[in-house]
Formats: sequence, C-alpha cells, structure tokens
Amino acid sequence: MMFKAVGDERPYPEHGLASPRDWAVIPPRQVRLDQLVTTKSQLDLRSLLSSDSTFYGDLFAHVVSWRGTLYLEDGLHRALRAALHQRLILHARILELDDAGQPVPQG
Repeated sequence: MMFKAVGDERPYPEHGLASPRDWAVIPPRQVRLDQLVTTKSQLDLRSLLSSDSTFYGDLFAHVVSWRGTLYLEDGLHRALRAALHQRLILHARILELDDAGQPVPQG
C-alpha cells in the first residue's frame, strides 16, 4: 500500500497555520509515503497531471504529527506524483502537535 491509511478528514484539532508563510518557518524533512495517513480521499486529476501545480503554493507537502500518526494535510498530489515516479520518500514540513493539539516548539 502506498499510504499507511486513507482518510476523509482531519482528526486533529485546528492548529492555526493557514498560509504558506505560516508553514514556511518549519524546515522540510523527509518522510516515507507509507507512514502517512491522508486527510483527503479524492483528488483532481488535472491538478495531479499539471506541470505547474506547485507554482503558487509551497514546494513541500504539509504534514501534521499528532498522537503518533503523520497526517498528510496538504500535498496529496505531490505524494501521488512521487509514488508514480517510484519514490518512497516525500519532502514535507511536519508540524508536531501535542496531545492537546498545541504546536510543539521546533528545536
């Protein structure tokens, strides 16, 4: 299986990071595709196949780590493109939340 699981929603609390600028303070790192749980089960095929789909957004996927699980919040198209190229790794910005849903300070 490409992902750990496929979900339809964000099970974690609202974290307050809304814009690419908010996410930009988190340095990207590698994550295995098979460790991710998606928060969307559907995608737009035009976006997947578009050569400029990341032109206006962050180059890195957005992942939320909560209660021991990595949730792919934004970047499903990037993850699928990586899988289609037979890559097992995705570069992502990973926001760590504590059990109460508060961001864990980056150290």
